[in-house]
Amino acid sequence: MAAAASRRVRRRARAAPRARSADDWWWDRLAPSGSGYHLLQADSVLLVLSEPGPARPRAQRRAARRAPRQPPPGPRAAAKPKPKARLRPEPAPAPEDGPDAGWGDRIPLEILVQIFRLLVAAEGPMPFLGRAARVCRRWQEAASQPALWHTVTLSPPLASRPANGRVKAEKKLLASLEWLMPSRFSQLQRLTLIHWKSQVHPVLKLVGESCPRLTFLKLSGCHGVTADALVMLAKACCQLHSLDLQHSMVESTAVVSFLEEAGPRMRKLWLTYSSQTTAILGALLGSCCPQLQVLEVSTDLNRNTIPLQLPVEALQKGCPQLQVLRLLNLMWLPKPPGRGTAPGPGFPSLEELCLASSSCNFVSNEVVGRLLHGSPNLRLLDLRGCARITPAGLQDLPCRELEQLHLGLYGTSDRLTLAKEGSPLLTRKWCHTLRELDLSGQGFSEKDLEQALAAFLSTPGGSHPALCSLNLRGTRVTPSTVSSVISSCPGLLYLNLESCRCLPRGLKRAYRGLEEVQWCLEQLLTSPSSS
Repeated sequence: MAAAASRRVRRRARAAPRARSADDWWWDRLAPSGSGYHLLQADSVLLVLSEPGPARPRAQRRAARRAPRQPPPGPRAAAKPKPKARLRPEPAPAPEDGPDAGWGDRIPLEILVQIFRLLVAAEGPMPFLGRAARVCRRWQEAASQPALWHTVTLSPPLASRPANGRVKAEKKLLASLEWLMPSRFSQLQRLTLIHWKSQVHPVLKLVGESCPRLTFLKLSGCHGVTADALVMLAKACCQLHSLDLQHSMVESTAVVSFLEEAGPRMRKLWLTYSSQTTAILGALLGSCCPQLQVLEVSTDLNRNTIPLQLPVEALQKGCPQLQVLRLLNLMWLPKPPGRGTAPGPGFPSLEELCLASSSCNFVSNEVVGRLLHGSPNLRLLDLRGCARITPAGLQDLPCRELEQLHLGLYGTSDRLTLAKEGSPLLTRKWCHTLRELDLSGQGFSEKDLEQALAAFLSTPGGSHPALCSLNLRGTRVTPSTVSSVISSCPGLLYLNLESCRCLPRGLKRAYRGLEEVQWCLEQLLTSPSSS
């Protein structure tokens, strides 16, 4: 009956005129009793509203919503559903303007290799080349070029694990290197091995077989380096001229055997001081490496208290081409020259001398004079921690174009008697070339520092001083002296004023960059204490 009433409503709506009165615009028709629905129509819109009845439990209402709907009885239910109208296919959207997905395949191989070369020069070959080889075949071909694999660092992934896991990791990496080295490392020049404990000999054997152009080898934290491996490597790699053995456990006999084989072409050597270093230095003193240019000897984390005796004159004769000499944090005592012994030949090519130490040492003016009396081309002199050095001892050095001078004292004892005068002797001699000056911890007086830093106010030719780094930490420099230095050195980029007792509070810190240095100048000029 409800369906019949609905049909009559629709027929009446179609037959009724479109314009009706306001009272007839909304009308309702009640269905026969028992239907439970109200039929409302407004302008051919049919609404079916349920009649309010007794409330059902919540569970019944939920079950009614979940139950599948049944078609209403009557002839309408038997009617076949109308076929859906076919929709016209929508036109495909126009492709958006953007980069072509296949641009990497169309780049010439030579250009792609040049792009990879720039990235390798900035970030190294790994892990970039390994990831680039997975992009496509063209990228894999470019990443496989041996010219890109000129610098490699190899470290087992489980270096901090127990011994068993570390050995397995080294063997797994070694198996990969057996395939990788012949196909990639034919033009390898610089190789670094870090934390290899048991498989150093097989790796060096592979390097000797596959890397004929190797020039630099660094073994850091490695164990089990034998003399046979180093000698074999020296014979196979005829261009190898630099060896770094710092923080590695290597027998002195192995190093000496290597130097005897590759000594004539050796250019650079880095060592960690131990009881076996004396034998290695003995080989150097015997003219084993006449072309050596860089020699660095430093201590391990566990500092060795045994002093190193170094004959200065014998080293000058054994390594006459030395350009860089670094004896870092060592307790070394130069052997005194014998009576009637002529001065040594010096180091004519020496450009850098570093004798920095964190504690008191035996370096004196006389020792520095023996080392540098024949070095006119010295550019860097690092004497940090050498409390026995005085400005009067450095005044007579033959170098005239020193660029970096470090005389800072760090952690020295208060019992030491420091020089209170003489700093102007240093600045007046090298003010036209000094770029970095470190006087931290020195005991020069206020007037002495004022005269020393006044040398930067006027330089020869009227040009600005080259000073860009000045460390005055813990000195007695005054605000007026600091203001004059900043004003006369426009290129000053680093200024350390920590623990300067004569400066006002709030300004005793390090300034980095041109803006911070200029801000310091403004504060000093406006501070009441500066007047």
